[in-house]
Amino acid sequence: MKCPVLGVDGGNTKTAAWVTAEDGTVLGRGRAGCSDIYGAESTEAALEQLDRAVARALESAGCRTDDLAAACFSLAGADWPEDFDFLREALRRRGMTRNVSVYNDAFAPLRAGSDDFTGVAVVCGTGAATGARSASGATWHASWWQDVQGARQLGHRALWAVIHAELGIGPETAMTAGVLQAYGAGSLGELLHDMTRRGGRRWAHEVSAPVLVREAEAGDPVARSIAEEQGCALGDYALAACRQVGIGQLDCLVLAGTVLRRSTVIAQALCRRVLEEHPEARAVMPGLEPVAGAVLLAMDSAGITVTEATRARLAAGSSRG
Repeated sequence: MKCPVLGVDGGNTKTAAWVTAEDGTVLGRGRAGCSDIYGAESTEAALEQLDRAVARALESAGCRTDDLAAACFSLAGADWPEDFDFLREALRRRGMTRNVSVYNDAFAPLRAGSDDFTGVAVVCGTGAATGARSASGATWHASWWQDVQGARQLGHRALWAVIHAELGIGPETAMTAGVLQAYGAGSLGELLHDMTRRGGRRWAHEVSAPVLVREAEAGDPVARSIAEEQGCALGDYALAACRQVGIGQLDCLVLAGTVLRRSTVIAQALCRRVLEEHPEARAVMPGLEPVAGAVLLAMDSAGITVTEATRARLAAGSSRG
């Protein structure tokens, strides 16, 4: 085995780790839960999930930490300078000492979609992330500068849209039946009671986000308005990211995350907003998973040349899940 590399994509919903050979062949995989040091129950819980994903990937690849030529961790929760210091030290204590890099979770998708690792990436899944890198190497990620967006906000907006419709203080919407079904409730009164009563369930708002996406695609005016508003807001952050790193003419706009893959309404609204200021920009939805982008960053760190064949092997690994 020739100096394998490790790539890790850690988010609020899941953490994925891949060990690959220099040529991009996936040797081992590991999955675990939330490794966001802000989003998990505790910092220790986040690191436990990170450990679990890495350990599973290394075990399935049949290698050890000190076999790695490089490792890259693209993580939700890598926000402020002290977060990077904390995560690097935590990784050092775990034996990750050779060519280890830590990025915010917006950057693995950017590397996955941009051959030269320049441009802007907008990630919209459970939450949202925006990252940019200029040709000079300047980087910026939105982190806590960014509004609460993604499936959580969409689900929240969907719920209140159907509540307002029920009370007659908002327009009727086709989302009502789907929202009730998503939460397994017979009526909005039953749902609200279950959500808010003492000892009740604490529902995750993202449960109803797929309903909004589906109805927006079907043309429901209320759902479509919310979706387009989200897309425009995400586009505003992409434009802000360009300004932060001095990109005068954006070439590559990378779109990633479950919401953007499933919602053409949101993706198109985002692109329209960006194209208003950067008409030459091309939107890219990578065929590689974000974890494959982390692998590419690890290869960069190790001085491994990435070819089309490398990307093809990583894409084949992505298609196998």
